[in-house]
Amino acid sequence: MKKLIQSTIALLMSIFLLSCSSAEISDPDTTPVDPPSEKTTYEKDVKTLINNSCATSACHDSDNPQAGLPLTNYTQVRNAAENGNLINRINSSSNPMPPTGQNSTIITIINQWKNDGYLEN
Repeated sequence: MKKLIQSTIALLMSIFLLSCSSAEISDPDTTPVDPPSEKTTYEKDVKTLINNSCATSACHDSDNPQAGLPLTNYTQVRNAAENGNLINRINSSSNPMPPTGQNSTIITIINQWKNDGYLEN
C-alpha cells in the first residue's frame, strides 16, 4: 500500500511538473506609463489668483507706480517670483503680501508653481 501511495504521488508530481514546464509566462507590459500631470501653471492656477489678489487698481497693476512691481502678465509675475520679491513677501510673517495678511491659498499655489518650474500653460 505504501508503494502504491508513493507511486501515485510520484505520478501526480510528474504530471504537475510537466504541465508547468510547458506553460508560457507572458512578460508584463513594460510600456512606461506617465503619471497624470497636474502641474501648477500660470494660466490655469496663478493668473486669476494674482489678478484678484494683487493686480487690482489700487495695488500691483500697471497704473500704480507706487507699488513698483506690476503683476499684470506672466513675464512680470514670473520675474517677481524668480527674483524673490513675490515669494519672499507672500511667505513673510512680518511684512506679508497681501498686506491684509497671509493667504494660505496664495502661498500654496505660488510655491507649487515655483516647484513645478514656473510653467505658463
